[in-house]
Amino acid sequence: MHESESLNFKRISEAIAFIQENFQSQPSLEQIAEKIHLSPSHFQRIFSEWAGISPKKFMQYLSVGYAKELLRHRERTLFDIADEIGLSGTGRLHDLFVKIEGMTPGEYKNGGDNLSIEYSYSESPFGELIVASTAKGICHLSFIEDITEGLKTLKSRFPKARYLEAKSQVHRDALSFFRIGLGNSKELKLHLKGTDFQLNVWEALLKIPQGELTTYGAIAQKINKPSASRAIGTAIGSNPIAFLIPCHRVIQTSGNLGGYMWGVTRKSAIIGWEAAKVKGE
Repeated sequence: MHESESLNFKRISEAIAFIQENFQSQPSLEQIAEKIHLSPSHFQRIFSEWAGISPKKFMQYLSVGYAKELLRHRERTLFDIADEIGLSGTGRLHDLFVKIEGMTPGEYKNGGDNLSIEYSYSESPFGELIVASTAKGICHLSFIEDITEGLKTLKSRFPKARYLEAKSQVHRDALSFFRIGLGNSKELKLHLKGTDFQLNVWEALLKIPQGELTTYGAIAQKINKPSASRAIGTAIGSNPIAFLIPCHRVIQTSGNLGGYMWGVTRKSAIIGWEAAKVKGE
């Protein structure tokens, strides 16, 4: 992305938040554009370039009614659908190319002692990112508002590790997953610090298809812990890999979006953007 596109997402996120706050009054294009200090034509252009559809159509993908329709539109579970062979088009399940490897007990407990971590900063359709990797794979990917705070958060996860700022090929491979529809020809490995329970939850998230949504209860059923919805919510909330492990696709049974570590407005943006890209509208 060009540097200006990060600014465009900030404007788009402001617009999404404004529309959601004023959904009942159905604000006009002119009102939305005025709120974010752009002309209607300029706002329409940058939004359509980002999402591929109009702001009005985009918001339909964020309605409770649409979410409920997704949750009930098939008798089979989303996980059964994800396991099918022969899916094609922009809905290709490139998440199935992501593989999780848990850290060893020693790596987990010693704060990253003897780990060398490379990190870099990049742009995405949803704002700036910090991406970090060990020799075994991506260990951290987070949306950030401030570079210093982003690095501080990373280092708090692995306080004893050695750090080098460098954009490796594995970072570039991770960023390619933001380009829906292009497909991915090789596997991306994640090297994650987590309990067995957390790793099981995160692996279940990888089976949720792009453009689809599921619930905390469905994840609980998938990992054979039907009474553990609360614990599953906590595990989802501690996901260290934004977007690639799609915790944004888990919502409340009511159809409400629920929380998100990187902000509910960003969660809304990702859900709507994926729906627009996958449906090709």
